[in-house]
Amino acid sequence: MAEITKEQANEELAGLRTKLNEYREAYYTKDAPEVEDNVYDQQYNRLLELEGQFPDLVTPDSPSQLVGDVTLPDFNKVTHDIPMLSMGDVFSEEELAEYNDRIEKNVGEEVDYNVELKIDGLAISLVYENGVLVQGSTRGNGTIGENVTENLKTISTIPHKLSRPLSFEVRGECFMSKKEFLRLNEEREKEGLQVFANPRNAAAGSLRQLDPKVTASRKLDTFMYTIVTFDDLNVATQSEALKTLKELGFHVNPSAEVTKGLSGVKEYIERYGKVRDDLDYGIDGVVLKVNDLATQQSLGNTVKVPRWEIAYKFPPEQAESVVREITWTIGRTGVLTPTAVMDPVQLAGTTVARATLHNEDMIKQKDIRVGDTVLLHKAGDIIPEVSQVVLSKRPEDSVPAEIPTRCPYCDSELIHLEDEVALRCINPKCPAQVKEQLTHFASRNAMNIDGLGPKIIEQLYTKSLIKDVADLYKLTTDDLETLDGFKEKSINNLLTAIDNSKSNSVERLIFGLGIRHVGAKAGRILAESFGNLDNLMAATKEQILEVNTMGDIIADSIIMYFANEDVQKLISELKSFNVNMDFVGSSNSNETNSHFTDKIVVITGTLTNYKRSELANILENYGAKVTGSVTKKTDILIAGEKAGSKLTKAQQLGTQIIDEATLSDYLDDAKE
Repeated sequence: MAEITKEQANEELAGLRTKLNEYREAYYTKDAPEVEDNVYDQQYNRLLELEGQFPDLVTPDSPSQLVGDVTLPDFNKVTHDIPMLSMGDVFSEEELAEYNDRIEKNVGEEVDYNVELKIDGLAISLVYENGVLVQGSTRGNGTIGENVTENLKTISTIPHKLSRPLSFEVRGECFMSKKEFLRLNEEREKEGLQVFANPRNAAAGSLRQLDPKVTASRKLDTFMYTIVTFDDLNVATQSEALKTLKELGFHVNPSAEVTKGLSGVKEYIERYGKVRDDLDYGIDGVVLKVNDLATQQSLGNTVKVPRWEIAYKFPPEQAESVVREITWTIGRTGVLTPTAVMDPVQLAGTTVARATLHNEDMIKQKDIRVGDTVLLHKAGDIIPEVSQVVLSKRPEDSVPAEIPTRCPYCDSELIHLEDEVALRCINPKCPAQVKEQLTHFASRNAMNIDGLGPKIIEQLYTKSLIKDVADLYKLTTDDLETLDGFKEKSINNLLTAIDNSKSNSVERLIFGLGIRHVGAKAGRILAESFGNLDNLMAATKEQILEVNTMGDIIADSIIMYFANEDVQKLISELKSFNVNMDFVGSSNSNETNSHFTDKIVVITGTLTNYKRSELANILENYGAKVTGSVTKKTDILIAGEKAGSKLTKAQQLGTQIIDEATLSDYLDDAKE
């Protein structure tokens, strides 16, 4: 360490405390981190270094004396009888070896470690009385957390009632899968809302919702890893605790291993460091826990961290590239999204040449400019994102990025709607938006007009053959003959697909219209509840709110959409072309004899007679819940050709497995 006076250290510490506490508030409380984890870790380690040299300069508000986040004012508070401490970190094999030496010195011999993946989520506590879940909370500041019981009850991997009448507390991690993180951010970006920086913050923001319906829609998951109170449990080690948790019905990460000493730990770190990108959930390191619980108790805790466990943090995987251009694209809701176009580089196993910049706030906050050298990482190991600008390599003639004030597609003035961070074009005739809306209308989950993709829509729009979705039903053979590469077969196929779409059940039309906040699932629920589009258009906000899962945001959006005179004219025009306005699907509540009623079903492999999305809709019509992964709660696996790991897991769990021929028989029976 370079020589530093106490006065200099005091000054530097004051700045570090201020900055680190700002970072902590953004990360923990606002769920919107301002810097990458490794930037925080570097500054935090510098704080520890200075406080270690000058212990009398440690202050109560120092991040070294604090645990986790502060609680939000909108939630009831929960006091943790046994504090939920944070965990110490190490960042190199040398530091890991030093930790192991301390443990062995204190214990007097080589110890067994239970090694687990460090899940990138937020800590939660679950309290059971006589086997019934009575309280769920966040860690908060370690002593006082937030009561989020009702939100936690919406997570499918948290049992409401145990198989044994136990009264105890368990702790673990609540997280969001990479797939759900990607879906959620895409949805928020389309709506012009602030995207989440990573799955951890997405999970935290989703769990800390005042409306449990919002939490339920985010598809959170959990891994439980600690039994806090061991009354009535014959458990002596961490590995036995995990086994017991699994037997009781909790979701437990299957990767945990017991290893003697440090050699096995290093092998585990190396192994999972190579495959972390392939996991469906984010990890940022590996956790070592002394396996023997009695030894854990004898080692005890410091004021902030347990002595018997440590987290090894993976080094950040980053790549350096140069921004050559910032482009702006527009979605069907009018939101403009900036993208950095860069020199191609290898990052986490893929070639990256583009990175989303999300919105103008991010561009300004990180001061990203054309010509800048930037560091890239993958948010949640998925989405290429700019971490920071390498200012030392910025060109001398650099100027701030130009933020558009007018739409690059129709020249209308851009605006910020209330509570949105995105720039938005509100011109309903904007050609870029219209083409995106037409593409959405024709998509598989909407009106399912096979063969009508973005390239065909571009030609139809450019030739002034269509200006809105109603115009699709006016197209003739003569019109389509003017398109590049369209011959008799292509023309007949497209006209047939357009004509067939008129017979769709109305939920497809509701989704295809692109009503803000109304997805495919909401469209079906609304269609089933109101029976036809006229009833939905005439519904009051109160009537919409009476429908299961519908909240204020969706209700307001529907009312506003159908109050628009242009929309009313569009619906009238669609009616004139005999587009179906009625719900003709099967009501789940009426399907009592289906083999799939109230069953959790997973589809895997290649099917001959069904597209997967279409089959999922059919099964849901017959009362099934279709999910993407096989768990012990799965009732049926439908296995096509080349079924892989899902089939293997289903066989191990004893799940019912049916082939396509058996599936067809069951569906035929359901129709009778």
